Amino acid sequence: MSNKEKYQLSILIPVYNHVCKGLVENLHLQAETEGLLYEIIVADDGSTDIAVKEKNSRISTIKNCRYISRDVNVGRAAIRNFLAEQSRFKNLLFLDCDIELPDSHFLKRYIDADIKAVLYGGVCTEGTHSLGKHNIRYIYEHSSEPHHTALERSKQPYKSFRTTNFIISRNIMLAHPFDERFKHYGYEDVFFGKELKHNNITIMHIDNPVSIRDFEPNDVFISKTEEALRTLYCFRNELADYSKMLESIRRMEKFIPMEFFRMWHRVFGKLELKNLKGNSPRLTIFNMYRLGYYLSLKDVK
Repeated sequence: MSNKEKYQLSILIPVYNHVCKGLVENLHLQAETEGLLYEIIVADDGSTDIAVKEKNSRISTIKNCRYISRDVNVGRAAIRNFLAEQSRFKNLLFLDCDIELPDSHFLKRYIDADIKAVLYGGVCTEGTHSLGKHNIRYIYEHSSEPHHTALERSKQPYKSFRTTNFIISRNIMLAHPFDERFKHYGYEDVFFGKELKHNNITIMHIDNPVSIRDFEPNDVFISKTEEALRTLYCFRNELADYSKMLESIRRMEKFIPMEFFRMWHRVFGKLELKNLKGNSPRLTIFNMYRLGYYLSLKDVK
């Protein structure tokens, strides 16, 4: 885009128990280099770690940056809506707090792109060889990377949307906010993609990924996975055509009774968990555990 000095950008980062001052400093430097009319707003969604909050509070000392501390955790959908309401520029860049920028041209690639309505840049994983053996989130994310290119995402532009790294027009965001029924972890971005399609709002995909380098311990990731599956179960009817898990179940149940997987989970679920929380987790076991856990939710009242 020409006249970069007039390009307006609000960079919005929800945070929970994670220090993101370094990320903000990097974004600030890039925005200054590009001569943008910009602001960076970090909203803390009720973090419980006082030391983290203290470090993040220093973000407000950086030019054009603001740190907002909120006492009550409102969830991933509501905190993003809050950030949009707090913003003042016409383009909004949403980023997760636990990512890193790949290089010094991250913002420039977004500015140079032909933004229509919503633009998703993608995500990539970076880690050591040991992570590939011992960390189940790294193993899972790394195995999914071939599907994260812009070419692959563009094949199903609405189903491939994630909130990790995207730009959206402020007017569109305010007119079509995230659904605040999604208070727990998972699938608020999937439903948002569905709503954008329903309202004929274009999602474009480019290769401008952020990096994931901070991978939580296996037990934490499994707990988050279970929470996401419970969210999916609550919204299963509305997400029927937008969830890979639900699509897989529909295909498999034509050939295999789902009761088989429920029984498998009852018998082997604890053994699977032991593997997944241990030092040598297996992706195949992770996928079996996810399927069995989800299918078993129908028995939970």
